[in-house]
Amino acid sequence: MKNTKREAVPDFWGYARNYLHHFLPQVRNLAPRSIEAYRITLESYIHYLVTEKQVPCQAISFDDFDRQIIKDWMVWMRQLKNYEPATIGLRLSAIKAFLSFTAAEEITLVALYQGAKTLKAPATPRKPIEYLQENETTAVLAAHNGNDLKSRRNRMLLILLYDSGARVGEITALTLGDLTLSKPARLVLTGKRDKSRVVPLGEKTVEHLLVYLEEFHPQRATESATRPLFYSYHRGQATSLSSDTVAVVLTKAGDLARQRCPSIPENLHCHMLRKTKAMDLYKQGVPLPIIMQLLGHESMSTTSAFYAFATLDMMREAMKAATPAIKESSTQALSNDELQLLYTLK
Repeated sequence: MKNTKREAVPDFWGYARNYLHHFLPQVRNLAPRSIEAYRITLESYIHYLVTEKQVPCQAISFDDFDRQIIKDWMVWMRQLKNYEPATIGLRLSAIKAFLSFTAAEEITLVALYQGAKTLKAPATPRKPIEYLQENETTAVLAAHNGNDLKSRRNRMLLILLYDSGARVGEITALTLGDLTLSKPARLVLTGKRDKSRVVPLGEKTVEHLLVYLEEFHPQRATESATRPLFYSYHRGQATSLSSDTVAVVLTKAGDLARQRCPSIPENLHCHMLRKTKAMDLYKQGVPLPIIMQLLGHESMSTTSAFYAFATLDMMREAMKAATPAIKESSTQALSNDELQLLYTLK
């Protein structure tokens, strides 16, 4: 008697739950916000299948991840939802990552992943990097005048945010144990996927930190190394600041600084300080691999995509240096020997 047992069809919902609730948090050790981004992408794709392709939720399968359907989804995002190319690119990358996971788990899904991985997202127009000029940075960092306790904390917070080039989440996670003020002064930042890096601190920043620690951590020698460096009190306990709180602190600094420096952008945000620090380093001739290490970028392309181009001011200065002799136009005719030197291939 022939064996008529049918092979099990891969269950999309089972793989999706495994991906979101086990693989990403436990195997990849991704941050909750990163996992949420993947979940939102899958939900967007499911919504498209249900509303545009009329596929009932219970009937969704890996057949609905065909290359052509994914292409239709991309067109839908661009034309009907008016998503920016960058958003479409991120969501396409998330779908590819999910299909890569399923292909590694189930060999019958390899062809599906192979069909999807060659899809290209719409080209994203490269925009000029938004960063502060030197006078704008100075105005923002000095905006909190230090007249009260909170103002002094906020001033130190922004100084360190700029000088370290840290992500806002890295600053809020800082503890006393992450700080070393003996030479060479340094800071240990814990970034994406709990990866740590050491960032040097400037002399001026160290001076500010010593004053800050004297006021906000007077018993530092006996305090726990896990005590938050920047904190507010909640129910009597020193609690780390939230990212939203830091954003509010910077927004207020921008509003105050704009009164004497009107050129400060209205959309001032924490990542702009990070870009400003990186661009300042780049202008000073710091090699991109060093900037990449300081920023905690895993890929060189991430750094170069943002900072590996000259600004107009930098190009203008370079052009001036290349033509230092241009002062006034000369009316004196060139000699034959001079013409020969000018118009020759030798």
